[in-house]
Amino acid sequence: MLTHALGRNTFGAISNTGNVLNRNEANELLHSWVQNERLKLHMQQVAFLMRCWAQEKENLNSDDQWKWELAGLLHDADWDQWPDDHCKKIIEELEKRNIDPEIIHAIASHGPRYFGVDPKTKMGLMLYAFDELSGFIHAYSLMRPNSYAGMEVKGVLKRLKDKTFAANVNRDDIKDASERCGITIEKLIQFIIDNQKKLVL
Repeated sequence: MLTHALGRNTFGAISNTGNVLNRNEANELLHSWVQNERLKLHMQQVAFLMRCWAQEKENLNSDDQWKWELAGLLHDADWDQWPDDHCKKIIEELEKRNIDPEIIHAIASHGPRYFGVDPKTKMGLMLYAFDELSGFIHAYSLMRPNSYAGMEVKGVLKRLKDKTFAANVNRDDIKDASERCGITIEKLIQFIIDNQKKLVL
């Protein structure tokens, strides 16, 4: 991923707190902006993990779970068609639609090394934590004869040490995200294995 520093740290308006896209609007945006099916799957996987974490670990209500899910679903929405404006374009679109600033900030901070925005909320931290690691574990599942069945943390860790496997996945980002959210990589991996295999599209 190239560096696309956003040049600002404030996103959206406080007065829009609580405003979200409904599921139909979010899916319409996803399918109209993202043509790459692999990328679309990645975004749906991260969204599912965000919902699961919000429910299981944060004990949030269904409305707040949807906020987390929405951040995950749209975090890479502009990468397919406008890579040079990632993630500026989706931020501007959500600001135009008066979406909750917490959601927009989480999206803006899902790659602090690239966008120059640090995650400030648990939503933002977990989006950063799941982004690269979710894709990596999915790649690992594709090379296994039984996909997620029987997958173990130690197998994922072994592949993480192999820099030739899924070489486009930045290991430093995974380590940084784990440290920032205060959750070990092992626990993040186990959570992703346990939940990502449940997603049926």
